Amino acid sequence: MDNPKRKRVAIVASHPIEQQGPFFKVLAQSASIEPEVFYCWKFGVDQPTFDPEFGQAIQWDIPLLDGYRCKFLPNLAPHPTSAHFFGEINPGIVPAIWRGKYDAVIVYGWNSATALLAYCTALLRRTPIYIRGENPLNQELLKNPWLRSLKKVVLGLLFQYVTGFLYIGQENRKFFKYYGVPERKLHFVPYAVDNARFLADAARLMPQKGSLRREFGIDPGAAVILSLGKLIEKKRPLDLLRAYERLASPDKALVFVGDGPLRPELERYVADKKLSGVHFAGFRNQTEVGRFYALADIFAFPSQAGDTWGFVLNEAMCFGLPLVVSDIVGSVPDLVQPGKNGFVFPAGDVDALARSLEELVASPDQRRVFGAGSKEIVKKYSYEAGVAAIEAALAQDH
Repeated sequence: MDNPKRKRVAIVASHPIEQQGPFFKVLAQSASIEPEVFYCWKFGVDQPTFDPEFGQAIQWDIPLLDGYRCKFLPNLAPHPTSAHFFGEINPGIVPAIWRGKYDAVIVYGWNSATALLAYCTALLRRTPIYIRGENPLNQELLKNPWLRSLKKVVLGLLFQYVTGFLYIGQENRKFFKYYGVPERKLHFVPYAVDNARFLADAARLMPQKGSLRREFGIDPGAAVILSLGKLIEKKRPLDLLRAYERLASPDKALVFVGDGPLRPELERYVADKKLSGVHFAGFRNQTEVGRFYALADIFAFPSQAGDTWGFVLNEAMCFGLPLVVSDIVGSVPDLVQPGKNGFVFPAGDVDALARSLEELVASPDQRRVFGAGSKEIVKKYSYEAGVAAIEAALAQDH
């Protein structure tokens, strides 16, 4: 039976993803919040769904719907996607919110037809609205100033009726402030992965580092640099390959975990330059990625604008890996502390990327110190911290 003391909260999200599904399960265990999640479409849940950036059909291999109430709303979009405004058209969100008599509605983003329908329905129903967004200000400032001026008008109108903003990190907070959100409406809800799962995987797999390397044909004595993600332009994998080429140390290896349209170009580059120690592992599902974090020594993330956070950084930190991350990635002020757990370099600067990698490749001691720093920092970015923050936000505003 529902607990009448718990606040009933509707959450509107695009589709189940491997970081959010387990978070909603933890949120459902809250003593003060009773969530119900409304999804706009099924991506990789009950059957493989083609992802053009991976270049293949994806179906996640961990449970994403267990332990919390959720519902998939019929999507009228001819080609469901979260990539554009009309990729999510779910008119069923209107009666769901109107009849649900919720104490609050949390909408993930605002750039879809369904998000706007949810916002308007909650507004008419006089239900408090909370927005969860990812946008980092440092990437927003790269956009056309005329576009930003227009957005200040549009978002100013939208945001004025929002009760609270659940920001994910420092750059996201600055984004909301830039578009006129007052301090009193801002609530820090840290962006997190399932730390418990990844820490357990680390404890189980790290002792197998040598055998895992042999299994994948990697020199057990090499300093292994890991990249995990789609092989697409915004991830800048060719920058990483060129930086690797410039490293002086002979005892090194580079592992790409992921797939995408740039893979043939990367493989040609390796062949043309006769680079040794470069491995392409292809797409690996959630139950497999821990094996690659465990065999690695350094995690590199050279993305350009478009990567608003990078959950793989949280995952790598759970395995105690030092980080080398471009300065445009939105999570840098939160997750990377230069001199403590990694290095930050200017996005697109291959020489600076190579220098950062070289320093870590050459120094096992520094890798150990930075790795310990990563494990310490990521403790603050947990599901439990996120739940406590949402509980505090709702308690403050009600």
